[in-house]
Amino acid sequence: MTNPWQTFSPDCYALGESPFWHPQEQQLYWVDIPGKKLLRSAGAGAAVQVWDMPSEPGCIAPAASGGLVVALRHGIFRARQWGGALEPMATLDYDPATVRANDGKCDALGRFWVSTIDEPKAKRAAALYSIDCRGGRTPQVVRHAGDALTGNGLAWSVDGRTTYWSDTPNHITHAWDFDVQANTLSQHRSFKDHAPKPAGWTFEDTSYAGRPDGATVDVQGNYYAAMFEGRRICKFAPDGRLLAEYPTPAQCPTMPCFGGPDMKTLFVTTARHGRSAAELAQFPQSGAVFAMAMDVAGLPVNSFVD
Repeated sequence: MTNPWQTFSPDCYALGESPFWHPQEQQLYWVDIPGKKLLRSAGAGAAVQVWDMPSEPGCIAPAASGGLVVALRHGIFRARQWGGALEPMATLDYDPATVRANDGKCDALGRFWVSTIDEPKAKRAAALYSIDCRGGRTPQVVRHAGDALTGNGLAWSVDGRTTYWSDTPNHITHAWDFDVQANTLSQHRSFKDHAPKPAGWTFEDTSYAGRPDGATVDVQGNYYAAMFEGRRICKFAPDGRLLAEYPTPAQCPTMPCFGGPDMKTLFVTTARHGRSAAELAQFPQSGAVFAMAMDVAGLPVNSFVD
């Protein structure tokens, strides 16, 4: 079987996450969480530009007025330009000794949504927040959901009326109705209950589909979830039906996103941090970014508005 994936960036990082395609720059941005790095590249042999952070970056998003918004372990920051100063913007109500920012992106009106992770995975301390700075207002932080171990898989339906969010270790993807004007979630339901990890599982066992990590949505409303330890990306219909599986060149895909000039390239970040020597021998490019041509386009990234 021909491998449909191309290596977009061969450099292998510890835990790639939070990719987005910048349409004006025609570059892919992503982060290395334990490596404390922001990364960007145009691919096709272009070098990866690296920006070292003072603490772990969980997620990033472009800003409509230029630069980025960055969720670090110890707070939310605004960067007006690549490599520039990090301006403190907001803090979230968690203890950074055990909890940090993880998955996140912006909604259609430019609020920055951030989910967190309880790193010991000992208690359900992870939550989902939004930060609203529109019109230069003092940042308004809203806690929308909680009772999770690892918040992941944040995405919205094409019409913006459904919010998706996963709790990775608990193998569940949630859905809510979303009122974007009021910034409220309602009518909680399970979008997808994923099969649990078998006892004694090893990476050679391909029957385990993995657990839901980062996600994205295409223009038809289908939800694509990177299945950590599952060696695949799963494509789900809006009603939760599994439509397709895309095997990945790494055991641990972390987050997909659409990009490229026509938005028909599917990118995926991957992980090598904490993986066994045997697994890395079989998947030596774990930690790289891969790209695959698709026959459907994705949605352009939403930008942060301040």
